[in-house]
Amino acid sequence: MSKIAVVYWSGTGNTEAMANSVLKGAADKGAETKLFTASEFDKDAMDGFDAVAFGCPSMGTEELEDTEFEPMFSSLTDKLNGKKIALFGSYGWGDGEWMRNWEDSCKKAGAVLACDSVICNDAPDDDASAQCEALGAALLV
Repeated sequence: MSKIAVVYWSGTGNTEAMANSVLKGAADKGAETKLFTASEFDKDAMDGFDAVAFGCPSMGTEELEDTEFEPMFSSLTDKLNGKKIALFGSYGWGDGEWMRNWEDSCKKAGAVLACDSVICNDAPDDDASAQCEALGAALLV
């Protein structure tokens, strides 16, 4: 059985809702799943999971949240090499530049992106929720 972690930061609840859909998608495919906030996850936890989905909204000038999420994520960059991951998040404006930059940094670190990242404007609608469930299912090894 695949062990999947879903790690997120959410300020308004939009990315949290996406995280719950990712978790559901992985669990519905038979994975053992665990949901973490960014403050609950660290680089030592990476080794306990076959794959990890990371979720963070766009903040400021299209960047990752810099108080909790970005420091946590940066601390585990060396654990990304060869690791199957997926990325998701919400935004309020812009065009998704933060996600493209995040994908590029993950690829440079050697991460294996399981599928296309999922972004949605504001709260996830039914289509975004379905995409998040598909993202979760794509993480199964």
